[in-house]
Amino acid sequence: MDFISDIFSNRILMSAFWGWFVAQVLKTIIYVVVNKNFNPERLMGDGGMPSSHSATVMALVTSTFLTYGAGSFEFAISGVLALIVMHDAMGVRRQAGKQAVMINNMMDWFKELDQDIPVEQKLKEFVGHTPLQVLFGAILGIVVGAIVISL
Repeated sequence: MDFISDIFSNRILMSAFWGWFVAQVLKTIIYVVVNKNFNPERLMGDGGMPSSHSATVMALVTSTFLTYGAGSFEFAISGVLALIVMHDAMGVRRQAGKQAVMINNMMDWFKELDQDIPVEQKLKEFVGHTPLQVLFGAILGIVVGAIVISL
């Protein structure tokens, strides 16, 4: 039972969790407002505004900084991890989403031509982020990390 208690009392871990959770809820609300429909996949899915990946790692970085300071190895590790995650969200994952859109369009086009091409399911198009989505996720993570550590 100490393990579970330790996890829930770990403010740095809880900062990262709350950064992710708040971003996912905001992402779902923004999706509903913009698209006028609820998509439950948005609650757990990738992509969209704000970036939950960025919010998670920046809450981790912020809470680590506030707990251990800028000179700590914990801060160094979390900072490098955050840079990698946010760079990947804007780079490789964003390009994968663009490719998924193109491939899904091609599959639809082949279906219209009655081509016999096996299609199991469409590819996920929401996988990456624009720089603005990453920026807002990072800002959200900083705010959430600071709030959780201050409680």
